Amino acid sequence: MTIKKSPSPSLRRVVHFVGIGGIGMSALARHFLSQNWAVSGSDAVAGVITQSLVKDGVGVKIGHKKGYLPADAELVVTSQAINKDNPEVREALRRKVRVLTYPEAIGELTHRYKTIAVAGSHGKSTTTALAALTLIRGGFDPAVIIGTNLKEFSGKNFLAGKGDLLVLEADEFGRAFYNYFPLIAIVTNIDREHLDIYKNIADAKKAFLRFLGNTVDGGALILNRDDKNLYSLKKAVTTLAKRKNLIVVWYSLKDRSTTKIKKTLKIFGEHNISNATAVYQLGRLLKISEKDIFAALGSYVGAWRRMEYRGVAKIKGMKEPALVYDDYAHHPTEIKATLAAFKKQFPSRPLICVFQPHQGKRLELLFKEFTTAFDLADAVILLPLYKVRERNEKLVRESIDLATAAQKHMSKKPVIYLEDPTKLRATINDLLMPHSPLIIMMGAGDIVDHTEKLLSFR
Repeated sequence: MTIKKSPSPSLRRVVHFVGIGGIGMSALARHFLSQNWAVSGSDAVAGVITQSLVKDGVGVKIGHKKGYLPADAELVVTSQAINKDNPEVREALRRKVRVLTYPEAIGELTHRYKTIAVAGSHGKSTTTALAALTLIRGGFDPAVIIGTNLKEFSGKNFLAGKGDLLVLEADEFGRAFYNYFPLIAIVTNIDREHLDIYKNIADAKKAFLRFLGNTVDGGALILNRDDKNLYSLKKAVTTLAKRKNLIVVWYSLKDRSTTKIKKTLKIFGEHNISNATAVYQLGRLLKISEKDIFAALGSYVGAWRRMEYRGVAKIKGMKEPALVYDDYAHHPTEIKATLAAFKKQFPSRPLICVFQPHQGKRLELLFKEFTTAFDLADAVILLPLYKVRERNEKLVRESIDLATAAQKHMSKKPVIYLEDPTKLRATINDLLMPHSPLIIMMGAGDIVDHTEKLLSFR
């Protein structure tokens, strides 16, 4: 399959983002900046992302007021967490300014670009990053919208590109990917995730199949044969492919290419080898040379909060400092895969997993799976549940409940509920590990804010 390059389309001039501090919203805001739009936005709280946007020239307001909507705004984009009662949205509707959700706005881009959309319950960001780097190395100049920050993109989550190709991380939350119409769709896996949206795994599989059905005629699907939930759709995928004249590539860890991929990758873990295998197949589909594919895969050293090495922490009684990593894992499947990767990479170091559960509904519905997710850790410290803004959840389970259940399951290992995260240093010191440990700060909430404090251990 060959993709030609052409100039990006011109867009309109003034856009306002409500909920601009989200990782996806901020990437889309940067896209509009790259197209010479005047961009403003608001969010409930300030953070690293909003501060970075201000440096890029975005006018960011903290809080939500109708006066924050620019007088000449032609478009308002809202995150999925924002409802029509928001004062800026109400003002936009009163003025008859066009209002789109983030998925709707992204959906329009997928009609303007030839889009490679990376979907899956897990592994989307890493696969998107590897795909983008491979296309760049292969001579394409893609635009990229990704749900993490990349060193290769100057620490940001967007690349402008000058061609007509878009590499997109396609999230299934809120059924967002129903709005996307890719030329090539990659799916890494299907799992019991976002169970506040999908009532069961059958519902999730139907949703992914509908997303695959959005692939444009004559396009391609790159799918993980090793994932049983995804592979169970093979018959439906075959029917879809015949109807829409799609190329279908099923990739696997059993493929011959994985031998060289394992030797090439700087990131570790079988899940990452699988992600890279998907990208290898993408490169071959686009007629990128193996030399360029492997050069791109080998150049990648990881993304923000994806098994990200942060530094060292000195621990009482240890001659060598502990190694500290940040990771975004917040689902039991992700936790298990991440701990397995670290255990294999650092077999002699005890693993201390500091985990912050994210979203009460996820903890409630996957409680049994969370209880057994930390088996490979030598010690677990659970921080209070991160409560997602704009979700007024009635909490059935809390972190202390998970600590009790996990301790019963892991009876010979310490499982600690730490209500006050400021006491994390002291708690780690008190664990008295036999060797210098590996500390993994894990979760999708604000646990990352506590990592810096560990790095100043003395």
